[in-house]
Amino acid sequence: MKELAKQYNPEEVEDRIYEKWLKGNAFAAKVNPNKKPFTIMMPPPNVTGQLHMGHALDNALQDTLIRFKRMQGFEALWQPGTDHAAIATEVKVINKLKDMGIDKWELGREGFLKEAWKWKEEYEDRIVNQLHKMGSSPDWDRLRFTMDEGCSHAVLETFVRLYKKGLIYRGSRMINWCPVCNTSISDAEVLHEEQEGSFWHILYPVVGEEGRFVEIATTRPETLLGDMAVAVNPEDERYKDIVGKQLHLPLTDRVIPVIADAYVDKEFGTGCVKITPAHDPNDFLVGERHGLAVLNILTDDAKILCEGSPYNGMDRYEARKKMVEDLEKQGLLKKVVPHSHNVGVHDRCGTTVEPMVKPQWFVKMEELAKPAIEALNKGDLEFVPENYGKTYLHWLENIKDWCISRQLWWGHRIPAYYCEDCGELIVSLEKPECCPKCKSTSLRQDEDTLDTWFSSALWPFETLGWPEETEDYKYFYPTDVLVTGYDIIFFWVVRMVFSGIEQTGKTPFKKVLIHGLVRDDQGRKMSKSLGNGIDPLEIIGTYGADALRMTLLTGNAPGNDMRFYHSRVEASRNFMNKVWNASRFLFMNVKEEEKEALLALVGKKEASLEEVLSVLPKNLALADRWILSKCNHTVSEVTRNLESFDLGIALDKIQNFIWEEFCDWYIEMVKPRLYSEGGESKTLALWTLLKVLKTSLSLLHPFCPFITEEIYDTEKSLFPGEEKMLMLSDWPVFAEELDFSEAEKEGETIKEAVRAIRNIRTEMNVPPSKKATVYFVTEDEGLRKTFTHSKVFFATLAYAQDVIIQQDRTGIPENAVSVLIPKANIFLPFSDLVDLDQERERLEKEEERLKKEIQRAEGMLKNERFLSKAPKEKVQEEEEKAMKYRQMLEQVLERKKALS
Repeated sequence: MKELAKQYNPEEVEDRIYEKWLKGNAFAAKVNPNKKPFTIMMPPPNVTGQLHMGHALDNALQDTLIRFKRMQGFEALWQPGTDHAAIATEVKVINKLKDMGIDKWELGREGFLKEAWKWKEEYEDRIVNQLHKMGSSPDWDRLRFTMDEGCSHAVLETFVRLYKKGLIYRGSRMINWCPVCNTSISDAEVLHEEQEGSFWHILYPVVGEEGRFVEIATTRPETLLGDMAVAVNPEDERYKDIVGKQLHLPLTDRVIPVIADAYVDKEFGTGCVKITPAHDPNDFLVGERHGLAVLNILTDDAKILCEGSPYNGMDRYEARKKMVEDLEKQGLLKKVVPHSHNVGVHDRCGTTVEPMVKPQWFVKMEELAKPAIEALNKGDLEFVPENYGKTYLHWLENIKDWCISRQLWWGHRIPAYYCEDCGELIVSLEKPECCPKCKSTSLRQDEDTLDTWFSSALWPFETLGWPEETEDYKYFYPTDVLVTGYDIIFFWVVRMVFSGIEQTGKTPFKKVLIHGLVRDDQGRKMSKSLGNGIDPLEIIGTYGADALRMTLLTGNAPGNDMRFYHSRVEASRNFMNKVWNASRFLFMNVKEEEKEALLALVGKKEASLEEVLSVLPKNLALADRWILSKCNHTVSEVTRNLESFDLGIALDKIQNFIWEEFCDWYIEMVKPRLYSEGGESKTLALWTLLKVLKTSLSLLHPFCPFITEEIYDTEKSLFPGEEKMLMLSDWPVFAEELDFSEAEKEGETIKEAVRAIRNIRTEMNVPPSKKATVYFVTEDEGLRKTFTHSKVFFATLAYAQDVIIQQDRTGIPENAVSVLIPKANIFLPFSDLVDLDQERERLEKEEERLKKEIQRAEGMLKNERFLSKAPKEKVQEEEEKAMKYRQMLEQVLERKKALS
């Protein structure tokens, strides 16, 4: 048989076990009409670097669920993959090339893409290796990438379908522009930060009315150059006479009209608002209503674009400073008021985003949003916790058309072609041979690529072969549960739902399990700038993957953030050692003779572990029935918790059962039977130990797969036979035959009695080595029988030299210490617990010491010099000492009185 090493060494075990799973094709999922499918789509990590602690949590949750469902008998598919992460990866590759002295533009599009693919290969391998180290069990033969051939085809197919349906269009609209990344970004990629700024109050002269001005207030004076009007509310009596008049636009030679629009809030500011259609989303809409021109005054890198202006070519903030100075010189700056306001920044690079009107590609969202909203309201889609459904609905109910084009090279290039001769636009999966309108062969493909979330939105079905009706797609789709963080509900979850319904007619998953962020031990978000990020591989290298997984999952509640403490990882490792040592203790007690006795229980000379444990033996002792019943109910509770996604609660129950009930209680209960009783009693104890260990390993396996697989491999080697790996074995189920409710109650009563005895011994400072006679007194005949049958292990656990069970107090010394449990009284003779002469001598010395301490403290407190010169804290400290010593002396005197 195999043997467990003296100490658990995760470094030695984990790589070997993972290789065994891979060679055994244990993660594979296939179309199986005889099984019900269960599918989880791995949120594809970006190929921008290595995984962080958030990925570790995300994957630990998914792996726990998929292992649980696999053991339950489902055809469980966990679909792995990685994401090209358009802008994030492009920036990484650009910076890498820059360090090598290579410019992106000199390299050209094709050359740059070659470098990007090299980057992808390197970092995808790194990510896959990290997921191996974490014990993740997706079907690696199905590994996909958002820009592989199949996914790319699905993306282009979706674009063409939506375009033909009129849901994709190209137009000049207000978008978010990042001046550093030089690309448009969606609303979801804009973070709003509170920033300190100013309101600049500027005077616009009224044409033809010398000395009359309109006062506006703005946080962005540089955009004044693009003003096309000043708006007032039509109901505002203050300005009715100037509606339709012209204003001199300061710092320019232009004049602009005063218009009336209900958009203007009469109560805010001066009631006059500058309208800059090219650089403000609300102004753009006002401009559309009034037919105003759109004048862009910024370059793509946020420099002023205004021919003939002294500010032309200046950076936006440099121009702001100079324009404010010039306005002041001209007497047109009335005042500057400090103002705190929300500013949009790019979530990738932190640059302040510029709203700009640019020709881009958009998806019409109104029609797509309605069925996605209905899916949640009808119950086809559920969030765990439920309240995150409100975040989902809020985003969909307020959604704007989605800008999907990006001015990048790395990504899915938009399948749109322009005729160089007649300007015709053709959207097609393949490049057309000629223009359908003028037959010209001079065609140019659109330079832009698609937003990375456009392809990620198709992930649940494109990875299964869609748009083809593959067997995988028909069997595994829709998927069952999506596990993801609350921070990408609107980025990804929303888009997957409306894309899934639009393209397949089905909601892509039934449930969305939301988890929180992993924060540092101070509750801060882990980030490079704070330097508080923790590399999962470092933790694995020190403590093992199971300890990391257990730390991330212990106490984890859906939707809640968690703090990462190294002390918790150490506690998890200690639990691994506890399980390892308990298992090793058991295996060391199963020699050839014991194996033969265990085989005799099933009437065979050879049998597998499963066969030996499948037949419930007769004559089980109370302790056996108690632990089997406790284990049976743990199975039921853990299964229920896992089904409801309360993974943290499930793990807590498993840990408590294994550590406390199995290791600290049952193993201690049966040691006398293993060491001294022999015969049937020992055999039944070993059978129970093996049964409970196997069940415990199964329950723990989804959370801590490595150590459980290794221990089980050793356990099953006791009885060689055709046995599955633990991860492919059956999940335990509640068994009526193991429901020993009466034995459970009796076992708990014994534990209560033991705890009571241990507590009183601790209070009296009695060492475990000092044995005492225990008198168990009760009128309840059933209780007397329980303790009579359990006398041997009860004596061991209660440190008793003898256990006397009787109906009344006859023969019990008067000075015996007593403890109560329901329906019974337990007595311990005082002289058994304490050596009276030694204790009296110790108390005499303690009394003398305490009197001296009290005398010293009181002397200082009566000393006027000390009281006048000592700090207040020092005086208070002496007062507290005197009080403490008096209380201790009182206890010593009471103890002396009791002894006499």
